[in-house]
Formats: sequence, C-alpha cells, structure tokens
Amino acid sequence: MDVVLIEDEAVAADGLVALLNRYDTSIRVVERLDSVEDSVHWFGNNPPPRLVLLDVQLADGLCFDIFQKVEIRCPIIFTTAYDQYAIQAFQVTSIDYLLKPIAYADLHRALEKLRLLTTSYAAPPAPEVNLRQLTEVFQQFQKPYKTRFLARNNDRLQFKTTEEIAFFCADGKFVHLMGLDQRRFLVDYTLEQLEALLDPRQFFRLNRKYLVSLAAVKDIRTYAGSRLRVLLLPSPFTEVIISRERVPEFKAWLDQ
Repeated sequence: MDVVLIEDEAVAADGLVALLNRYDTSIRVVERLDSVEDSVHWFGNNPPPRLVLLDVQLADGLCFDIFQKVEIRCPIIFTTAYDQYAIQAFQVTSIDYLLKPIAYADLHRALEKLRLLTTSYAAPPAPEVNLRQLTEVFQQFQKPYKTRFLARNNDRLQFKTTEEIAFFCADGKFVHLMGLDQRRFLVDYTLEQLEALLDPRQFFRLNRKYLVSLAAVKDIRTYAGSRLRVLLLPSPFTEVIISRERVPEFKAWLDQ
C-alpha cells in the first residue's frame, strides 16, 4: 500500500512511519510533505496514493487550504493535536481523526477500518457524513483514559492511580505494577489491554515486557545495533532495551 505522509514535524513523521511499519512492513511511504504549497503541487502532478496521513496545522497554514486548490481522491486519516477540526475533516474523504500523540492502537484501528472498507486496498468512495458518525467521533474524544487500577499484593488489595505508577511489566502469565514508591503489585490485565486503556501521552510500550510512565524514564543511552537502553526508576530486575524499529516512535513520544 502506497501512503503519502503530510506532517511538518520531522520527529512526528518518523514516529508515524514506524507505526505504519509496525502494522504492515509492506506499506510504502512514497512521499513526505510538510506544507500546503508542496502538497498542492504534489497532488496536482501525481496519481493519488491508497492513503494519506494528514496533519491539520502545516508549515504554511491549515491543511484544509489544500482541498480548496486540488482534489484528493483517496482515503485520509487526520493526525492532529487539535480536536476542533473534526467536523471539517469528515467533510472530505476522511476515515478517521486521530489525536496526537498517536498511539499504535489508534492507528491500528484506523487502518483496520480502511481494510474493511476496501478490497485489496482499493480506494473507497468518499464516506457520507452523518450525525451518528460525528457523534461517535466526539464520544471517542470524550472517553476518559483509565486513571486508577485495583492492584493486589498477596492478600491485600489497593487502588493505585496512574500518577503513582512507574511501569507495568509482563512476567510470564502475570503482569506486575511497579509504583514510583518501589512497591510491586499484580494487576488483572495484559499489556495489550493496558496499552489501550492508558493515556498514550503518559505511557509508552517499550517492548514486549514493559509499558512505562514518562515519570519513570530517568536516562536513555545508545545501545548496540541502533537500539536504545532505557534506565527506569525504580530500576527493574532486567535491562530495558528498545529495538531499532521502535526507536523513532519512542523519540516522537518523548518529543511531543
């Protein structure tokens, strides 16, 4: 699938490329643009891709200026830090509206929606705008992230707020919650469930074992093979290494 990425922040663009590759390594970003002017020129001189990832605020204005000058005849996923443009977004060929920082679970859901709407990634017709669809979008924005968890230590149950959590760690069939106070608990969630429930601005999935809070990240060091070693506090029992493929996404999370 060919994708055009329109984003004026290089770190955010690198993070989106990493997320796309995580979803499907066959996805090809054929062009990266950062302005209204360049986007108008590109779409005026090239066939449409299968998908556009489009930031709202670009280097020289709002992305909606593009549609006044050239027709984009393919599905669009909006990626923005602002929720007030959702109605305008659904007046063009938008299939989703994702708020930054973009979590993998959100982009995965949007790409699955595209897959269901198309056959072999063929571009679908522009979706109709209706009140029910817009209501669902705004309900999604208003849905709060989980702010506390019921955790247990032996026979003791305790509530832990997200502000008190350093990281979650998967250990076989169990997931442990480590507090900033260095106390360890068990929770009845998988890391995949937690990743969808937590605010992606505060928590990041480093690898298969660790989902960490920004408050717990104390140092970052380069590691062999273009990887990174993350030092957490409290310190876990093992080294926490980020793979080369996840490094751009991690840097985008830190740089939001």
